[in-house]
Formats: sequence, C-alpha cells, structure tokens
Amino acid sequence: MNILTKISLLLLFVSQSTIAQQSAVCLSQNQDFDKAVQLYKEQQFQASQILFDKVKSTSTSEEIISDCDYYIANCAIKTNQQGADALMESFIENHPTSTKRNSAYLEVAQYYFTEGNYTQSLKWYENIHEPDLSASDFEKANFQRGYANFATKNNKDASKYLNKVVNSKEYGNQAKYYLGYLAYEGDNYKEANELFGQVSDQDKYKEKMGYFQADMNFKLGNFQKAIDLGEPQLKKSSALEKSELSKIIGESYFNLKKYDKALPYLQAYRGKNGKWTNTDYYQLGYAFYQQKDYEKAITQFNKIIEGNDFVAQNAYYHLAESYLNTDRKQQALNAFKTASEMTFDPKIQEDAALNYTKLSYEIGNPYVSTPEILKSFMDKYPANPNNQELKGLLINSYITSKNYTEALVLLEKNKTPENKAAYQKVTFYRGLEIYTDGKYQEAYALFKKSLTENKDAKITARATFWKGECEYSLDQFSEAVLTYKQFLNSASASETPENKTVNYNLAYAYFKIKEYVNAIPYFNTYITNSKDDKNRLTDAYLRLGDCNYISSKYWPAMDAYNKAIELKCVDADYAAFQKGMSYGFVNKNDKKIEDLNKFVSTYKTSQYLDDAIYELANTYTVEEQNEKAISTFDILINNHKNSAYVSKSILKQGLIYYNTDKDDAAITKFKKVVSEFPNSPESLEAVATAKSIYMANGKVGEYATWVKTLSFVEVSDAELDNDMYESAEKQYLANNPKKAIEGFTSYLAQFPNGLHALKVHFYLAQLYFADKLEKNAIPHYDFVIGKPRNEFTEQALVRLSEIHLKEKNCDLAIPALKRLETDAEYPQNTTFAQSNLMKCYYEKQDFANSEIYSDKVLKNPKIEDKIKSDAQIIIARSAIKTNNDAKAKEAYAKLQKIAKGELAAEALYYDAYFKNKEGKFDASNKAVEKYSSTYSGYKYFGAKSLVLMAKNYYGLKDSFQATEILQSIIDNFTEFPDVVAESQTELDKIKAEEAKTNSSVTK
Repeated sequence: MNILTKISLLLLFVSQSTIAQQSAVCLSQNQDFDKAVQLYKEQQFQASQILFDKVKSTSTSEEIISDCDYYIANCAIKTNQQGADALMESFIENHPTSTKRNSAYLEVAQYYFTEGNYTQSLKWYENIHEPDLSASDFEKANFQRGYANFATKNNKDASKYLNKVVNSKEYGNQAKYYLGYLAYEGDNYKEANELFGQVSDQDKYKEKMGYFQADMNFKLGNFQKAIDLGEPQLKKSSALEKSELSKIIGESYFNLKKYDKALPYLQAYRGKNGKWTNTDYYQLGYAFYQQKDYEKAITQFNKIIEGNDFVAQNAYYHLAESYLNTDRKQQALNAFKTASEMTFDPKIQEDAALNYTKLSYEIGNPYVSTPEILKSFMDKYPANPNNQELKGLLINSYITSKNYTEALVLLEKNKTPENKAAYQKVTFYRGLEIYTDGKYQEAYALFKKSLTENKDAKITARATFWKGECEYSLDQFSEAVLTYKQFLNSASASETPENKTVNYNLAYAYFKIKEYVNAIPYFNTYITNSKDDKNRLTDAYLRLGDCNYISSKYWPAMDAYNKAIELKCVDADYAAFQKGMSYGFVNKNDKKIEDLNKFVSTYKTSQYLDDAIYELANTYTVEEQNEKAISTFDILINNHKNSAYVSKSILKQGLIYYNTDKDDAAITKFKKVVSEFPNSPESLEAVATAKSIYMANGKVGEYATWVKTLSFVEVSDAELDNDMYESAEKQYLANNPKKAIEGFTSYLAQFPNGLHALKVHFYLAQLYFADKLEKNAIPHYDFVIGKPRNEFTEQALVRLSEIHLKEKNCDLAIPALKRLETDAEYPQNTTFAQSNLMKCYYEKQDFANSEIYSDKVLKNPKIEDKIKSDAQIIIARSAIKTNNDAKAKEAYAKLQKIAKGELAAEALYYDAYFKNKEGKFDASNKAVEKYSSTYSGYKYFGAKSLVLMAKNYYGLKDSFQATEILQSIIDNFTEFPDVVAESQTELDKIKAEEAKTNSSVTK
C-alpha cells in the first residue's frame, strides 16, 4: 500500500470519526431540546428553561437558538420572572423571521394582561396577526383586548372586541356582563337589562349585578323595584357598594315621599370619595324637614353653598322655613334672600321674596334699606295680593328701619302726599343722629326740613326744640332763646322727653347772652321740676347763683350756692368761693374773710384756690389788716407762681406800702412787678405809681435813669402813644373791625414796644380770628404768649391751639396745648388742652402719650360724657394699634356705657369682635344684630360687623349663612374696599375647606 493510499485511508477514517462525533452531538442536542419541549408541555417551566439554556449554549443551529430564545422567554413569563417581558422582546428583535413571532406577541400581550398592565397588553396585541391564531387563542385574545379596553375606559373598542366573543362558550358570559355594564354606564338601561338578564343565573355575576340593576331601576323611575332589588343586596355588599346602595334605596324612598323610611338610608350614604353633593345634603335635609326635625334639617341644608339650580332654590327656601320654625329670623332672612334671587321656580322665588320683604320690615336689613326692599318687591310683583298691606308697611318702614340716611334718599325721590308724615319723622331722626355726631349745621338744616311738614304735632315740637339746640351749639344764643320759647308755647311740648330740660336750656341761652335776670325764672322752674339728674340740678343751682350774683342779688345767690354745696357736687368749691365773695357785696367782710379762710383750708387742690387767696388778701387790705394782707399775698406769690394774680399781688403789696408811707418797700415791689412782668397793665401802673413816689421825694433824675432801662416805656411819646391807642380802641369797641385793624396796625408801626403793645397785639389777633383770617392772627397771639404770664395769655393760648388744630398741625398745636394745660386758670381750658393733647398724640401715633392724656381727662370728674367718650376711644384705639386686647376690650366696654352716635356704634362692633375672638359666637351674633337694628346708618362698622357675623356662623358650622353673608358684603359694600377684601379672603378660605367634603363646591 503506497503512502498516498495510506494517507487517503487515514483521512477517511478521521472524517468518518468527526462526522460520527458531530452526529452524536446533534443527537444529544436534539434529545435535550425534545426533553426541554416535553418539560415545557408538562408545565415544568423552571427545569425546561434550564435545559433550553443548555441547548442554546451548545447549538450552532440558528433555528434551534431561535426556538430556545422563544421557550426561555416563555418559561420566564410562565413563572412570572422579573425581566420576562424583556426576554420576549429580545427574541422578537433578534429573530424577525421566526415562525413563533406571532406566538411571542401573544405571549407578551397575555403576560402584561395577567400583570394588570392593560395599556402595555393592548400595545402588544396591536402586533398580532389574528388569522394565524388558533380558535382558542383568537377568543382569548379578543376577550382580553375587550377587557383591557374596558379597564382603560376605552368603551368603544371594549365593546368592539367583547362583541366578538359574546357567543363564546368560555368567554361569552363574561363578555355579556361587561357589555351590560358598558350599556349601564352609557345609560342604555334596556340593553343593560337584557345583557344582565342573560347571565343573571350565574352566581358569580348575580351579586355584582344587584347594585347595577337597583341603580338602573332607580334611574328609570322604578323606585319600588330599585328598593326591592337593593335591600337584599345590602348585606352582601362591600363597604363602598353598601354606601352607594344606601343612596339608591334612600333616594328611591325619598322620591316615593316616604321620608321616614328614606332617612336611615340617606344617613348611611358616605358620599363619593368622601364627598357629598348639594343634592345629597338637600335630600337628607328635606327628609328631616318633613319629620319636623328642623335642627337636623338646618344642619344639612346649611352645607349647601354655591348652589345655583332648582334643588338649591328649594333647599334655601326650606332652610329659611326651618330657621323660622326655630325662631332664628336673622338666619331666615338670608336664606329667603338667596332663594328669592333664583329663577328656577317662579312660585318659590316670589314667595321667598315676600317672606324676605316682611322679615326685613320686622327685624331690619343690614344690606339694603327696608323701604327700598318693600318698594322693589311691589315693583317686581305688582299683582301680589299682599301689596296693599305692604304699602302700609312701606310708609312705616321709613321710621322703623332706623336707616334714616337711605330712607331719606328714597323719600326725597318720592315726595308723595302719603309720604309727608314719614318725611317729617325721617328728617327729624336723621337730624338727631347728625347732631349726636357734632354736625350741628347739617342737623339744623334737617330739623328745618322736618318743620316744613307739620303732620305730627309731637314731632313738630321735638324738631323745634332740637333746632334750638343746634342754634345754641352754633353760638346763635339769641335765636336759640326764641326757638326754645316757641317749643314751650307748643301744645305738644309737655308730651315730649325734651320738656324735662327745656327750661334749663333756655335759661342757659339767656345766660350766654348775659341776660341774667331773664335766665333766673327759667333756672328756678327747672329746679322746681327736676327729679332725676343730680349733676344738671347742681349746675342749675350754680348758674342760678351766678345770675343773681351778677345781678347784684347776693342773698338769693348765696342761697343757690348753699344748695349746690349741700348736693356735694364736684363744683362745690366754686359754690363755696362764690358764696364767700357774695358776703363782701352785702358788707359782711367778716363773713367773707371767714368763708374764704375756710375755703383755703378745705379746698387745697381747687382751681379757685389762688382766686380765694387773692380775694382774701384784698379783703384784708380793705379792712386795713395790712400785715395779714401782705402775708396772704406772699402765700399766693410763693405757692402759685403760675397764677395770673402774681403780678397783681406784688402790685397790691407795693400799693399797701405806698399808702402806708413805706416808700422804699413800695418801690422795691413796683420794680419787681416791672422786672418780672414787663409791659403788663400791672407794670404800667407800677411805673406810674413809682413816678409819683420819686417826684414826691425829689428823685426825678433817679426815676428818669430807671425808666430809660424799660423798653416798653417811651416817656416823650407817651401822650401820642395813648392818643393813637385810644383812637383805635374806640373803633374796636364800636364794632368797626376794619377801622380797628387799621388803627391798631398803625399804632404798632409807630410804637412797636408802646405802652399798649400787648393789648394791641391781642386785639388784632382777636379781630383777625373773628374774620377767619387765622394765619394773620398767629403772629399776634405768638407775641402775647411770648410775654410773661398776663391777662391775655390763657385766651391767646386757646385761640392759637384752635388755629393749629383746625389746620391739623399737631406739631405746632402740642406746645401751645401743653403750656395751656400748665397755665390755664379756667377748668374748661385745662380740659380743652388735655383732650386735644390726647387726640394729637394719637394722630402722631404716639400711643403712650395719647393714653397718658386720656387717663388725665378721665380722672377729671367734671368732664362731659362726650369728652369721656373721646378719651375712651383714644385709649381703645391705641390699645388696638399696640395689640393690647385686654385694655382695648375694657375701654370699649366703658365707652359703650357713655357714647352716642358713631362712637357708640364702634364700641358695639368691638363688643362683637372680642366675643368672636373668645369663641362666643352666639353672643357675638347678638351684638351684631343689635348693631344692625340700632346703628344701621353707620355703614363702615356695620359692614365689618357682618364679617364677624359670617365668622361666627362658620364657627357654629353654618356654612350657608357664612358664605351668603360674605357674598352679600362683597356685593353691597364696594365703598369699603378693605372690608370687601377681607370678606373675599374669608369666603375663599371657607370654600376651600368645604370643597374637601362637598363636591358641588368649586375652590
């Protein structure tokens, strides 16, 4: 055998051996693959997957690798392995020509379906080629596609695929059930009933369909059938279905008017996702209403907010009736108002409007004036049978509403004969309101209007009296006298409350025009008839004493002063002083001295103490008890340095020394007066008297040397000085202001430091002030107060303060007021200074000082209630600004007892405000209701009090009242943007909260 043959035989052997080996490997792979397939068919997916992995790792066959990838992915799907879908997706991507590709799409779609990921399942089903599917896979695929679309709310495609298997033995019943549900959802109850009927014998659907069938019958109006189907189903239902079934059964009973049976079911309903609708609240509320359980009805009805349909109109109407049945008229007013503004049921609308109108008349209306509401109803419903009655109420309402401002506007537009009596009363009562607020000129005009309609004699008499009060307050005292007498002469005067004080007021008017003799009988008449007011009675005795005193009737004066002292009044010191003075005029100086000494020891803090000491010293002088006189003058000089009597006392001491030939002592005193009080009347008299002493003692040169040092004495021009002054003064006294101003101005140009410069500056200031040329007056008043304390200082400070206050210039007013407070001799000027200091400091937001001066004012026992009110309001407002609620509450409470008009309204608002803050919602509401009925003319705090009322109602869980009031504020009080903004904020807050449980509410 040659070598080639051997090589050939060897190659053949190797080749056959390799083929044999390859065949053995293929056989082994085929066996493993077949075994893996067999395991897969036996649903041993874990083992099958491992074996397929092994086959794939050793195989070089594209077909086997493709099949292995398919089965590996399928096993992962079957055993719910993580990433199974990715394996199948990888198979599809890597083997695009595989015959198992369609099966792969099906497996992935079914995998996602099993996982509940219906969106992904539908996505894979889109790739399937349906003709390649087996009959069973076709049915399964269509059912799953139908259900997946059903689950993802694609009802159209759900119906399409479910209808393909509606006759399937395996999937037909399920398909009919879901198709029935789709018909139910689409309100196709006939088809739904038919489909549900075909599977109603199937236990697994029977329970589920009970709810749907009950609901369908309810929606078809078969209420009894809905009840019959729903009630047995309740025990078998889940919590959610039980809630929904309770609603169906309850509402069915409701529609059958079986409200007692409806109640437990309607109460068992839990809402959708924890939220109710306005209709839900209405039905439960109405069921309670029909059982006459009005409290529970209100609890449900008042949760209906933002309602704007037939149901809401009904609810608000019955809510109003429920409020009426529980005697809550204010709440009923708001509910009737809301129902009357809805047009869904005209009959309910008109009836609600009528009730709203009548309630507005009965209890008042905080939003619109009652007359306007009455008129509006009659205009809108001219055929309403109640209109005749309402016409009568309309006329009365102008008075009963107490909102005289708006009533007046309406009456001015409707000056019909039947309204004349109402017009007379409204103008009168509005005049009273304005007078209380200190607007005397406006009040005067209204009282005059009232007097033009003489329909009610009593109102005519009262308007006459208050016209007189306005005249008095405007300093028209002569006119006031005539008006008060006119009142006294009217036949109805005795029937009025004003009759008690008219004699007192008339006496005071005479007193103001200095007709003291005419004042006396009226003070006496008042005293005789006075019973109640101790303070006014005391004052009447004091003024009676003054009138007699000024009229030189000293014994009757003393008698009146004694009566005032016996009453232990706050002005007892004044009465005691005047009584002592009176003794001097009846030549009883011994009694005068006795009484004045008693006064000095008894009234050590009296405003009249320096007066008493001065008069006591003068009386000692008259009685030639010179040592006592001088020592008494010294007491005044040393202890009362700011008294206007200091300069006079020093001068009097000098005169005593002069009259007793103690020239050196006299000169010392005169020079002291001139040094400390230059250019004062006392200094001029001191210079003149000193001149006499110097001349008598032959010391003219010494006098001349001294007098040259005095800037206010120009000896050579003295005669011309006096002539010019006297000429101007004559014009002043003759009431020729223009010529007087010319004369005084010329005098100052000639003698800027003349003998009479002080008086001239003061008179010029007074003339300019009277002519309302306040700016011209200022420098002259400044000159007066720039000099040492003199007889014009106090009045100049008062006028200067008035000018700066009128200009609202507190920076300039405060120094003048502070000096006036220190220098004032008259108590009323001290009070004026302190009361205006507290106001100025408040305006400057210096709350600490404003409170200090408020306290000073309140400690003065002689102040009027009006000034007390001003002080309390400053304390209260300062406390509010500094967040001191406790102090503000106390101050407003005190203010409420004494204030009138606008301040009383503010105090009442804060009474409600603090009660709201303390959670006393009912009490706060009562305060707001009182405000509406008493102070409706003061709109700003009226609007703010309604915001409080809304908060109170929300605190009382009455959402309807809260939201309706806030919306009414927004609609009716646009002139107060801050209140409207607060209302909107509160309304938004409430709606946001209510939207959590009421699906009918939009945030």
